[in-house]
Amino acid sequence: MFGVATSSFQIEGAAEQRLPSIWDTFCDTPGRIEDGSHGATACDHVSRYRQDVALMADLGVDAYRFSISWPRVMHADGKLNTKGCDFYLRLLDGLNENGIRAFATLYHWDLPQYLEDRGGWLNRDTAYRFQEYTDAVSRVLGERVFSWATLNEPLCSAQLAYELGMHAPGFTDRAMAKQAAHHLLLSHGLGMQVLRQNCPNALNGIVLNLSPCHAASESHEDRAAAFRADQDLNGWYAGPVLTGAYPDLIDQLPAHEVPDVQEGDMETICQPLGFLGVNYYSRGVFRAAQGALYEDVAVPGKPLTDMGWEIYPEGLVEVLEMLSDRYDLPPIYITENGAAMTDRIEGGAVEDSSRIRFFEQHLAALERAIAAGADVRGYFAWSLMDNFEWSYGYSKRFGLVYVDYETQERTVKSSYKAFQSMLKTRNDRSAC
Repeated sequence: MFGVATSSFQIEGAAEQRLPSIWDTFCDTPGRIEDGSHGATACDHVSRYRQDVALMADLGVDAYRFSISWPRVMHADGKLNTKGCDFYLRLLDGLNENGIRAFATLYHWDLPQYLEDRGGWLNRDTAYRFQEYTDAVSRVLGERVFSWATLNEPLCSAQLAYELGMHAPGFTDRAMAKQAAHHLLLSHGLGMQVLRQNCPNALNGIVLNLSPCHAASESHEDRAAAFRADQDLNGWYAGPVLTGAYPDLIDQLPAHEVPDVQEGDMETICQPLGFLGVNYYSRGVFRAAQGALYEDVAVPGKPLTDMGWEIYPEGLVEVLEMLSDRYDLPPIYITENGAAMTDRIEGGAVEDSSRIRFFEQHLAALERAIAAGADVRGYFAWSLMDNFEWSYGYSKRFGLVYVDYETQERTVKSSYKAFQSMLKTRNDRSAC
């Protein structure tokens, strides 16, 4: 199954039709967004979704992964916003009419600001508000959705947002990050219980971003640092979800950084999964650092994307091998893989050959992993179109489709045409 992916705050716009989110507040705070922009309009997808569905249909994808905006579909009193839900019903009808399976993510980072005002993910109650939201929305959208994911990349929602200050709400406290992570994982478990009840025929799971963690040198200190990084960045999220336990790293944390885990929490988090979504972009390289668990380092001379991330296709194979070695796994979907490049529109076209090479290399790596036994059922390119790239604003472009943010004109890139050609060749062969 091949698809493309987006997320609500990054493309939807129509901010006036929903409640404020933590990303609205973050964008309004001077110095938080690199180019000083805001996601209030983004790609104006709420108004232009028919055009965007037509682009997907023309591309020939099997599936579309998107996220639902919690502030768009729920009121602050916990009641459903039917107007907000109507947008997703129209979108889903458009997808289904074109034979495109809908993969809906319930939380892709845009927490309602009113919940942040009550403590956000530091407040255990937020996990139960997520459960209520999941119940309300899944009842309305129901069978139109082929697959539900509870969370997208809880690592980012915890570490980037509460420890590193790079994402909303922008705190810089490691203890906060660990507690937020636990409440996020608890919300996943509570949400899965609801989805199993409301949508028993759907494919239900969670999406984690995972990366191989390499040591900067063969020294014992650097190898130990890479091991700690792997537990902190990969095992802290995959472990509770797949085995019901945090990694041994939890015993090495200072007491004030250990999250408050209440009786029954780990059993709630470890729900049966219909699938595991894996987002893969690059590897991490780590060395020992004074006063820290680890420190990430750049490896000179390696090819990079416009994000400064190393292009490392073999890491996708390594991640899948790592998961297989450690866990009993459900089917896997590669739910995000893609690259920001320095795209320019010239003569009405965007020649992004570097992105085409990126996809070719990573699909070849995925083919090797499948041949070695990885049970991967689908692959989603990030992303359908250029969009609001979080703290980078509109300065980074990941899309198969170029978006002119002044006019909202969409222009398909060379990578779109290459992806389209690949899918057509696949379909032609299967028809023979």
